[in-house]
Amino acid sequence: MNRILSTKKLSKTLKKKFSDAKMELVEKNFIQTKSISFETPQLNDYLVFTSKKAVKSVLKSDVKNVHTISCLCVGSKTKNFLKKKGFTVLESADYAEDLIQIIDSKYKSSSFTFFCGNIRRNTIPNYFQQNKIAYNEFVVYETKLKPHQIKKPFDGVLFFSPSGVNSFLEMNSLENKMCFCIGTTTSKALENRTKNIVIASQPTVENVITEVIKYYK
Repeated sequence: MNRILSTKKLSKTLKKKFSDAKMELVEKNFIQTKSISFETPQLNDYLVFTSKKAVKSVLKSDVKNVHTISCLCVGSKTKNFLKKKGFTVLESADYAEDLIQIIDSKYKSSSFTFFCGNIRRNTIPNYFQQNKIAYNEFVVYETKLKPHQIKKPFDGVLFFSPSGVNSFLEMNSLENKMCFCIGTTTSKALENRTKNIVIASQPTVENVITEVIKYYK
């Protein structure tokens, strides 16, 4: 029986996929996120979110008139969550690189408010700066690494963020284990460590699990 390690805890429905496929799942949260308070911003023409966590934090701090401004976002989970919470989502893309192409072709003369975490990539801010696009940025949640040493042997490991990769590598080695990544950003964090990488066809947790089951069956 294959044993798979997930670097974050999964929902019941997703766990069931492993038991149905006769695979053993070990799960540990390798990162922890928490909302942090921030000064209520002056909101620009559009809001930009790259994660569901950022949306949750903004809703928690009750930003005035936030629902009256349309959003651009990264990720299908982020998009669905924004819609569920009553936001208007004008554009969404799987990756930040794709979102800046959309902004480049349609929104270059607009201004943006970018809500993000303390560990974020520079893709979007760099694009705004290089193109002299007006924006303000607010760090609304914090990601902390929670390294664990995994004593049990396992065959494959699931990664959902570069932070998760870094946290895992603090106390564990990869040897010849198979790594299943949610997307290209996460897989880049493993670049110099291993060649055994499978990237999900779409950046969702469900897709990562589909890839694992496909690989071992």
